[in-house]
Amino acid sequence: MPSSARLAELLDPAATVLLTVECQQGVVGPQGALPELAREARASGALANVARLVAVAHESGVQVVHAIAERRPDGRGANRNARLFRAAERLPVQQLAGTTAVRVAAPIEVAEEDFVVRRLHGLSPVQGTGVDALLRNLGCRTLIVTGVSANVAVPNAVFDAVNLGYTAVVPTDAVAGVPAEYTAAMIRHTLALVATLATTDEVLGCLKRPRRR
Repeated sequence: MPSSARLAELLDPAATVLLTVECQQGVVGPQGALPELAREARASGALANVARLVAVAHESGVQVVHAIAERRPDGRGANRNARLFRAAERLPVQQLAGTTAVRVAAPIEVAEEDFVVRRLHGLSPVQGTGVDALLRNLGCRTLIVTGVSANVAVPNAVFDAVNLGYTAVVPTDAVAGVPAEYTAAMIRHTLALVATLATTDEVLGCLKRPRRR
């Protein structure tokens, strides 16, 4: 874990963006397509921690971006080149554009100034979605990555952020995947090599800290 001074330096609100990954009703909601993942996101406290981070980001002037995965009812433009995509087509809850499944899930609150970025293809919440251009236009240097899942989308977002030149910060208790032990292993053996790890409370402490004038 970084020192509090180092973390505070990274989390300058003027140059920091908070990214929530696939925290949508059809994924982590009680009637979502992936009940095991939804249960883990809630039971672990990860979803509640994402909501806490978003609330403080709104208060402290940190830009929030919500990355949503969706598909058209006709499936046009969606990938079918991996087992994951083909399995998703058979799930009882589809992430269809315009439905409640692709709305940000409670208890996360979406503010008027938030960006909601929707993708119809691929695995990445960042690459090829327009998020990179938004981050650059916002003057972002540090990207806080939260959400689901630690299996695919979260590490994808972290790697993309690092490859694009951003510093990635991962609040380890604000991400979830299945099984729970895999999330811990992913964080320890992979994300720790490329991202700055912290707890939600440590990140919140930095965002709430008064800035020197």
